[in-house]
Amino acid sequence: MERDDPTPGKGQLLVDVTRCGICGSDLHARHHADAVADIAAEFGYSGLMRSGHEVVLGHEFCGVVVDHGPKTRKKIKPGTPVVAVPFLRGGDGEVHTIGLSPHAPGAYAERMLVEQSLAMPVPNGLPSELAVLTEPMAVAFHAVRRGEVGKKTVAIVIGCGPIGLAVICMLKAQGVRRVVASDFSATRRALAVRCGADLAVDPAAESPYEDLDRHGYVVRAPDLFEMAVGGMEKLRRLPLPWEPVYRAAEALGVGAPSGPVVFECVGVPGVIDQIVAAAPMATRVVVVGVCMEGDRIRPAMAINKEVDLRFVIGYTPIEYRDTLHMIAEGKVDPAPLVTGTVGLDGVDDAFSALGDPERHAKILIDPKR
Repeated sequence: MERDDPTPGKGQLLVDVTRCGICGSDLHARHHADAVADIAAEFGYSGLMRSGHEVVLGHEFCGVVVDHGPKTRKKIKPGTPVVAVPFLRGGDGEVHTIGLSPHAPGAYAERMLVEQSLAMPVPNGLPSELAVLTEPMAVAFHAVRRGEVGKKTVAIVIGCGPIGLAVICMLKAQGVRRVVASDFSATRRALAVRCGADLAVDPAAESPYEDLDRHGYVVRAPDLFEMAVGGMEKLRRLPLPWEPVYRAAEALGVGAPSGPVVFECVGVPGVIDQIVAAAPMATRVVVVGVCMEGDRIRPAMAINKEVDLRFVIGYTPIEYRDTLHMIAEGKVDPAPLVTGTVGLDGVDDAFSALGDPERHAKILIDPKR
């Protein structure tokens, strides 16, 4: 499809796209656009794409500045490689999601518009095939921060698609010592190890929760009961009041069970409930995978195990900036995620290829190819 080059408005930049990533959201849009748009409309945003809209996809991108809109200060000079948080102020005055709205065409194109306020120069000569991964890596960085994972905490990543792999990269970049990955695909398990996973398991053959009791986690209800009764028996033997000792132990985080942090990166009905049922007591579950259908969990199971569910989306501008610099400074290496590159005429085949986890994880688009 041919379109004229877009015209930048005030505060906007015209960017020559050098790379764009194909995201799982792009794949889901073929079948679930209306359902997602209905949910967005419920909390006040009516600009998301629907199945009848003509939309230029692409919200993971990098490019080179070509021009500035009128009355726009040229803080970022033409010729500067940039990435940008994918929001654009439309002609209607509202801010729209780039690549996911008919009002904000994305990077499956040769040129696109971005807001200068959200654009960030690419540092250290970082090549476009790595700079383009800033957006999905920022999603993972936000998820890891929301998970509040300590370096000694066991982190378990369920699902090793692009976002699961990105989460593994970010966990290791944050110094988490033990990361367990789980995926049915042998290819993706191998990629998980390349991204830094200490162990990658096939859930058809073994549980990612095996041996967690060796790391001090409570995996059975009787063990929790014994902790309560046995702990009180010891306290009652002390030659001093037990209450202040108990309070001091609580303040130090001793005595109450703590759990691992599990990242759900699948987005398929039933997975959250499976995690809640199989994980140890007091597990924190960070839901990163976007389930496009209705789902069910058993609240009584989560209540009895005191499971903490946290749902995450996106990132903040500072997380986006910090992610870009972590990649540019070599603190995190997202290169294993990329398993192919196509031109614009290869996008349709790429969508099909991404349906096979043994073939691909992340495919990039090079508009010049």
